[in-house]
Amino acid sequence: MIFDLPWKSFRSPSIVMPIEDLLGDATGSRMPEIVPEELTVARAVAAVSVCPTGALELRETPTDHLLELDYGRCVGCGWCRQAAPEAITEARRIFHCGAPKRQLKLAWSLTRKEEVRPDAPHPESTRVVEEAARNIFKWMGRALNIRALDSGSCNGCEAELTALTSPWYDLERFGIHFVASPRHADLLLVTGPVARNLHEAVLQTWQAMPEPKRVLAVGACACSGGVFAASPAIAGPLDQVIPVDGYVAGCPPTPAMVLTGILRVIQKR
Repeated sequence: MIFDLPWKSFRSPSIVMPIEDLLGDATGSRMPEIVPEELTVARAVAAVSVCPTGALELRETPTDHLLELDYGRCVGCGWCRQAAPEAITEARRIFHCGAPKRQLKLAWSLTRKEEVRPDAPHPESTRVVEEAARNIFKWMGRALNIRALDSGSCNGCEAELTALTSPWYDLERFGIHFVASPRHADLLLVTGPVARNLHEAVLQTWQAMPEPKRVLAVGACACSGGVFAASPAIAGPLDQVIPVDGYVAGCPPTPAMVLTGILRVIQKR
């Protein structure tokens, strides 16, 4: 019967991804995670040599070798994991979503077998993001309005943004929704490298937003230019055009990573 489907839908249990599982979840993003205990010079050299965007660098100091990973430039190609599978695995959680650009670049000592960037975000910072999710209505007195702007992306990031509105992630349970006009927006979410043909559109969109406003760069292209960084058709990355408050790495980032970045930027309102 025609009413069977809605009847079964009403009787089905509600399935929504819990926030404690959602925050920082990078499963499926293909982003790398370093295992410092397994780092050697040979493995680091092998990983650096295959990185297509220069996200991995091996730097020699008078007393040590440092392997540096710039998440903002990483496109999750997986080549470094193939070159050094013992020392580089697939990340399950990334706590740099919505972080300042300096926190996207991490380093590990090959001698001490440990991370040497103490200002990087850590798992306990998710408690702050959970608080932001609970307090959006209290802080703003209404829902958080987001204007999403494609400044020349391949639409990979847009597909992940669309998934955010699905019942599994249910973006609006946090009091967040997308709007059509920048004049109604509190947060500008930009994807893609800033193409020269869209430079003025990005600038005008940002100028049209009322204060106080925030800007979130989503995806490797918006963070660093990604694989298009050397193209003469690109005016970006985004922070060369407008001020940016937070960055979400990935090519593309998962919906969970994007939501974590949104909540962290708003928490720093």
